[in-house]
Amino acid sequence: MKLSQFNYNLPSTLIPLEPRPNRDECKLMVVDRKKQKIEHKVFKDILKYFSEGDVLILNNTRVFPARLMGEKEKTGAMITVFLLRELNRESLLWDVYVDPARKIRIGNKLYFGENDELVAEVIDNTTSRGRTLRFLYDGPYENFKALIYKLGVTPLPDHILAKREVKPEDAENYQTVFAQEEGAVMAPTAGLHFSKTLLKRMEIKGIDTAAITVHCGLGNVREIDVEDLTKHRVDSEEMYITQEACDIVNRGIDGKKKICAVGTSVLKAVESSVSFAGKLKPYAGWTNKFIFPPYDFTIPNCMISNFHAPLSSLFMSVCAFGGYDLIMQAYKEAVDKKYRFLTFGDAMLIL
Repeated sequence: MKLSQFNYNLPSTLIPLEPRPNRDECKLMVVDRKKQKIEHKVFKDILKYFSEGDVLILNNTRVFPARLMGEKEKTGAMITVFLLRELNRESLLWDVYVDPARKIRIGNKLYFGENDELVAEVIDNTTSRGRTLRFLYDGPYENFKALIYKLGVTPLPDHILAKREVKPEDAENYQTVFAQEEGAVMAPTAGLHFSKTLLKRMEIKGIDTAAITVHCGLGNVREIDVEDLTKHRVDSEEMYITQEACDIVNRGIDGKKKICAVGTSVLKAVESSVSFAGKLKPYAGWTNKFIFPPYDFTIPNCMISNFHAPLSSLFMSVCAFGGYDLIMQAYKEAVDKKYRFLTFGDAMLIL
């Protein structure tokens, strides 16, 4: 399939800048692939679609305040730095994105904080926008991380930051209630709809949850610039699947239960670590898997997703899972019925 086949009209009025007051009371569109049927519910109604022994696979990554505002030495030019991943803890080396990239060269120093509390030096150009920074800090590592948390802000997506400032409450709102493992610069948005109350009700009903970790990166929102999708390469993301998570999922597979991937990050991760027997296997490393139609899924048989942007790799993954024609129809219906799209938007359950 081609890039242009994944376009649709998304009115800006359907893109919220704030979350709903209650996580589990957003709209829920239920898409049944076998019946080719679409229903409209509220997210907490999702409990009705799962039974004892069914499995939800959750991404427990934790977003950290990865967006730093700094000044370039001598010129004082404002530079935005996204901390993508720590390359070397001892040397304080980080893989980062910088904006505007054209103003940064190897050897430049960047200063962060009102009193230049933190200084970094550019030591490598890894991509057109990517850089490697070495932070020049002599204190204990714990103090360095505390400084990052003090100076950094919640890395909200650009479509929100273009229209409002970061607020203190964003640190909680842009985080799942089950977030544990620090490392994401984007929230796994499908998981934002779960409240602690809803998760408890699922546990009481006997629905199992398996936690895996995928540190969502900015590559998920990077523009695809090739019409031939086989030529697109996505950024690698760090992921971890434990033996415990595999045992829960594989027990569900053996029992012919629902295995639900909560979000496209989970979809990508579990399909990156499949055994010859069609089971989930432990994994620690990186994945750059790009899922688009047609694709035969091995692990999940249902999924939960937000409503994603046109021409995005995330939208393509949903189309691969739900079926291109049915998902295009569902998205048209979502626009007609004024569902909310993107980060703080509504949800879809594909059965």
